[in-house]
Amino acid sequence: MDKLSVMQAFRRIVERGSFARAAEDLGVSPALLSREIKLLEESLGSTLLTRTTRAMSLTEAGRLYYDEASGILDAVTQVESRIREGAGAVRGELKVNASSSFGQTVIATMLPEFLSSYPELRLTLSFDDRVIDMVEGGFDLSIRIRSAMPDSALVARKIGTMRQRIFAAPAYLERAGTPASPEDIPSHRIVGFFLADHLSTWQLHGPAGAAKVDLDPPVRVGNSLVLRDLLIAGYGIGTLPDFVSRAAEAEGTLVRVLPDWELPAPEIYAVTASRLGMDAKVTAFIDHLRKALGR
Repeated sequence: MDKLSVMQAFRRIVERGSFARAAEDLGVSPALLSREIKLLEESLGSTLLTRTTRAMSLTEAGRLYYDEASGILDAVTQVESRIREGAGAVRGELKVNASSSFGQTVIATMLPEFLSSYPELRLTLSFDDRVIDMVEGGFDLSIRIRSAMPDSALVARKIGTMRQRIFAAPAYLERAGTPASPEDIPSHRIVGFFLADHLSTWQLHGPAGAAKVDLDPPVRVGNSLVLRDLLIAGYGIGTLPDFVSRAAEAEGTLVRVLPDWELPAPEIYAVTASRLGMDAKVTAFIDHLRKALGR
């Protein structure tokens, strides 16, 4: 028995003073309403309505049930209305997870404008280079950079594409020489990103097609910003995502190595635990993030 539906039917019967009129309002047969009320009375062990051929009236138990059921139904209606109204408002708690380098170089640039636009929002940002369990962590949104998202209960929406290229400092190349082809890379000192799929193998694509470069980096770090700083310091050669390399390349502290070659381009995904996770808060954050990526 659907208690809320029965409560609604009972209230309509009482307010309309007739099974027939209530049934017409609800789009069901009077016989069905009569059976539902009988089952309700049997479940309660009490008579709620007394009926004759000419009139219908509430018993004392019926009056109590009507008053309490009406209060419950009104409360449910109010809660639903508040939720519908709030679904379009950017307010409340928003908890977001992203990698450290992406968070510090991309998300940080959009935060002042985003937070100023939504003063009623309470934001928690967690930066972690390892993939976390967003459901266990209570996150509304996780930004992940992957060549492909594995099948799971999570919902992933692609919001951008990242370019992954090879860099070194001018001073390093002047000292160690500039690679002329992918085959020259293993003879250089490599700084690897140990959380990346390409730590020990670079699958490069360039004008001559594809080239596979096997490596054993003597230095491996778990943060792209640290890797960038090591490259700027002239330690060796490494790969960087464009959102990390852009400023250093513009300043000339890093230059492209084998500029016609690069690694496969991973996608940037906005991940939620379910489709219901795309509420106004999450949508607003993703919209601002897309603008930041465009810039």
